[in-house]
Amino acid sequence: MPSTSIAKMTSCDRAAADVARRALADSDRLPKVEAWFRRTAGQRGYDKTVLDEVWETVASFGAYGFCRAHAVAFAVPALQSAYLKAHFPAYLYAGLLEHDPGMWPRRVIVADARRHGVPILPVDVNRYRPGHSVEQTPQGWGVRLAFATIKGITAAETARLAAGQPYTNLQDLWQRARPSLPLAQRLIRIGALDELAADLTRRDMLLQAAELHRQYRNRAATDGQLPLGGELVTAGPSGLPEMTSRDKLGAELDTLSIDVSQHLMEHHHRLLRELGATDAAHLRNMIPGQPVLVAGVRASTQTPPIPSGKRVIFVTLEDGSGLVDIAFFEDSHEHVAYTVFHSGLLLVRGTVEARGPRRTVVGAMAWDLEEVAAARRDLGPQAALELLGRTTPAPTPAQSAAPQRTLADGTAGARIHPYADLQPAGTRSADLRRLGHRSQGSAG
Repeated sequence: MPSTSIAKMTSCDRAAADVARRALADSDRLPKVEAWFRRTAGQRGYDKTVLDEVWETVASFGAYGFCRAHAVAFAVPALQSAYLKAHFPAYLYAGLLEHDPGMWPRRVIVADARRHGVPILPVDVNRYRPGHSVEQTPQGWGVRLAFATIKGITAAETARLAAGQPYTNLQDLWQRARPSLPLAQRLIRIGALDELAADLTRRDMLLQAAELHRQYRNRAATDGQLPLGGELVTAGPSGLPEMTSRDKLGAELDTLSIDVSQHLMEHHHRLLRELGATDAAHLRNMIPGQPVLVAGVRASTQTPPIPSGKRVIFVTLEDGSGLVDIAFFEDSHEHVAYTVFHSGLLLVRGTVEARGPRRTVVGAMAWDLEEVAAARRDLGPQAALELLGRTTPAPTPAQSAAPQRTLADGTAGARIHPYADLQPAGTRSADLRRLGHRSQGSAG
């Protein structure tokens, strides 16, 4: 630690040493600190060689050095989290989902829970708790998603749903909890009411909700009373087929922003096998320099400032088996930038790189995986392969003359690419594209 070295060699107290450490990041104060350090330490008998060597090390901490208290503040929750993940994983995941750590969207946390054998239990109208909670299941302790995950639900609606538990059927829920029609439809579509009507499909229940809404609206318009009793025209099965797995997955993403019943990538496994793509679990066994094709849900996109002012796009894909870190350098941006920022599911061609025991990918080309899947579905496998053979996808709107300016960031002399001040990565995204974390300047 630089403050420890300063205190030991100058014989100043720890408080003064920490003041000197903070001054290391200030280019105006740095020469004065160096002169004081060399003079004071030299008077205590340290020769010039030692002073040169120590000062070189101490000064290098200026851009990123932390005081000990700051380091401990990170280390303690990291150790606690590691212990929970090893011994009580369900409790850790429930806490992460409840308190939203920020960097990773909730669907990435849910995917990590699946990989570690923790069941994720869907929202259930008869199993409400104020927050994400832990329940015993035949497969072990699982995490029950909270009502707060539902898009558009209000505190008053949540309180009414909780106060009326348990419910016997949709009509009972409608009479006592008084949900709005949009909320009732969301609850039905994500399966929160499945246990209330075992012989009905979710489409049957959507018909019931529409009829209940119509009855309530008509009665409210006449005498202001909610109709009690009475038979529903749609009380029995309508003959409509159950929602498909894709329908259910789409409802979960629209309402919860989490793929609960199955992973998003499961519908693309066959296509990825045909294309020869590698998942995150097998990427770690590949040789650096080897070409690779990877795919996944875009979990994060970052464009941090770097000293050269050039733009590097860092993307993390989540494919169900793990996370894949990808770096797109500026020479690839003409072909990939638009796709990377405006697609939720990505297919990336690149080269494997080693970062210690980890494997990352330097991206050279990117495609919207949904477009490739549509080509394969509509025109056959060859059409998908031909799409991957292209080197110039739809032009990026930003493909104009090279920018003539860069922006000062103020962080250790770094500069930001000029496009960075116009729009953080992916702000025009929608649907799947909103599921990932985006950061204009964070290195993650």
